[in-house]
Amino acid sequence: MRIPAGRRERWQRILRSGRWRGCIALLAGALPALAFPAPSLWWFAYVSLVPWLLLIRSAGTGRRAALDGWLGGMGYLLAVHHWLMPSLHVFIVILAALLGLLWAPWGLLVFRTMHGRVRVASAATAVVVVPCGWLMIELVRSGEGLGGPWGLLGASQWEVAPALRVASVGGVWLVSLLVVAVNTAVVLLFVSAAARTVAVFSVVTCALAVGAMAGWAPRPEPSGVARVAVVQPGVLTGPHSVERRLAVSERLTGSLAGRGLDLVVWGESSVGVDLSQHPDITARIAALSRRVGADVLVNMDARQTDASGRTGIFKSAVLVGPHGLTGQRYDKMRLVPFGEYVPARSVLGWATSVGKAAGQDRLRGTHPVTMWLPGAEGGKGLRIGPLICFESAFPDMSRRLTRDGAHILVDQSSTATFQHSWAPEQHASLGALRAAENGRPMVHATLTGVSAVYGPQGARIGAPLGTDTSGAAVFDVPLASGTTLYVRLGDWPVHGAWAVLAVFFAYEGVRMLRRRDGGGPGGARGAEAPVVGSHGGPAV
Repeated sequence: MRIPAGRRERWQRILRSGRWRGCIALLAGALPALAFPAPSLWWFAYVSLVPWLLLIRSAGTGRRAALDGWLGGMGYLLAVHHWLMPSLHVFIVILAALLGLLWAPWGLLVFRTMHGRVRVASAATAVVVVPCGWLMIELVRSGEGLGGPWGLLGASQWEVAPALRVASVGGVWLVSLLVVAVNTAVVLLFVSAAARTVAVFSVVTCALAVGAMAGWAPRPEPSGVARVAVVQPGVLTGPHSVERRLAVSERLTGSLAGRGLDLVVWGESSVGVDLSQHPDITARIAALSRRVGADVLVNMDARQTDASGRTGIFKSAVLVGPHGLTGQRYDKMRLVPFGEYVPARSVLGWATSVGKAAGQDRLRGTHPVTMWLPGAEGGKGLRIGPLICFESAFPDMSRRLTRDGAHILVDQSSTATFQHSWAPEQHASLGALRAAENGRPMVHATLTGVSAVYGPQGARIGAPLGTDTSGAAVFDVPLASGTTLYVRLGDWPVHGAWAVLAVFFAYEGVRMLRRRDGGGPGGARGAEAPVVGSHGGPAV
């Protein structure tokens, strides 16, 4: 389609305007958020980066491309974390601006490989290098102190069966690589005839690779069924809400008697006291365990003392059996920044005055734990791997639990603060990815939010409990034996991306040195003279 000359010139004037261009970059970076729940336009992920990539490609200089990358990254983070605004207020904008800087080098990378006249070699380089650069951003920002791996682009494909098969091979990282590669190929369709050839070849290659992984990647073998109940009391506010929450959880659990259960799971912060110091409450939960014929996995949010003698507020998954505490406890290891602790509180403590940041830091656990249920599944026993809250976003944690022998992954969560946002559905969707990556079922049980269960290949089991639900549900959870390639090989896509970028930058460095030494276009030039790349555009 040919754009009329007048309209084309008007768009060019807008793009040359720094103010308007910055706004467009922010909006373009925010578009991928529509692929995540609640909109769940998963197919949109494969073209959502196209406007942003085209904008960066049109930059006149490397500095402008870096700025477009930074502003787009800021827009991306604000969009996928917008539900934090009521809690962090203006601080979320500051965090997005700081973390958005990670996309500035990516903007330079896009500009270097896709600016100007793109030939076959540059197009092929872009399809490989641009996704690797994106993956490095996802890896760096996935650190716990930077907010954790929330909103990874590959996570938008949680309900797509072929993508879940890809996750079983290379984790969510490989899915992200695939999504960005397709976006890059779509951009190349608008560039030149030579680039279009590479784009078509790349899309066909991606489709064949997905088909091969879907058909031939190892699948865990079925090994039985466990009956697991999820108890979700719902939002309870006002005076004595902690006691009321416990009472509702007890009532809902009691209604499950006679259902032939193997495990009952309560949500995060379902118990507000240290059970070891309150034998009366422990006895009540133990009586429930005897009544339903299964152990109860509760979650304590209270001042406690751990095995090493540290005293403070822990969030702990604790297993209660028919005779009381079983001695099996897991303390949350990865805490939510600002929600459960304030990083560098001496410097950033002012955040508590402008939002709902943690007034007191929680203490963190020191090691993962698997728990043994000796009477589960007809006496054969089950081993569960507990996670708490946003720990389900970390691929390495569930992989470690699987390698330690867990038959079922269990995440205890609560999203009361964000109940009417996209956060509950986004959080629940992560269970599908963790299940597919590890070939283990995942139980996502919430105090408030969305409770859901996923089978060993990531497919949802039964109907979830929505944000407006106060109730209990029983799920027949399929078990599996064997492991996936991701469990065996780990984060190999990340290591591969590092290798690709190392080779690319080494090649670029050698080429620039040769030009400088040879007195070519890059040697003995004025400070303002551009370096011309093989694709015809300036090299950065």
